[in-house]
Amino acid sequence: MTEKDVNSPPTEITGGDDVGARLKSVRQMHGWSQREMAKRAGVTNATISLIEQGRVSPSVGSLKKVLNGIPMSLADFFTFQFDSQPQVFFRSTEMPNVGPGPIQYRLLGAGNNQRSMSILYEVYPPGEDTGPELLSHEGEEGGIVVSGELEVTVGREISVLGPGDGYYFNSRRPHRFRNVGDCDCVLVSANNPPSV
Repeated sequence: MTEKDVNSPPTEITGGDDVGARLKSVRQMHGWSQREMAKRAGVTNATISLIEQGRVSPSVGSLKKVLNGIPMSLADFFTFQFDSQPQVFFRSTEMPNVGPGPIQYRLLGAGNNQRSMSILYEVYPPGEDTGPELLSHEGEEGGIVVSGELEVTVGREISVLGPGDGYYFNSRRPHRFRNVGDCDCVLVSANNPPSV
């Protein structure tokens, strides 16, 4: 075998069935028809169909052209793990409570170690708060009150929020949350990077 043989990329992808199955999985993951994928890639839908059926083995250049319409690199295409996708939908019983004491923080997607944010369903009983010390940490956060009342302190600003009201701020600003109402305060919040 010559040095040229070792360093030259193949002109045709081998294992057409695997390529076809992978392409179909990627297409379905995006919710596209063969026609939609073909349009995005600038090829005929017959090309997509033949590749998916394993009836043709695309060249590296042809496959790259198809993947550019997604967009997805060749490396990502061949290493993507379709069977280990993180869970998408969660029932309330699948969101663990990670809150301190009587305050509930039910974390969405707790099992996903690659989360780039925390989304929480929070419940503050009457009179409960995040403590006497103001919190401060990296990132940013926001939330919307679903029911009840929540007093939010951010720096020197204080506001009592009701259903439909929200907040959004840089988490380095000292902050505190307190239920000032006479019933549970429920809110949905998000912060990035994930704090839990």
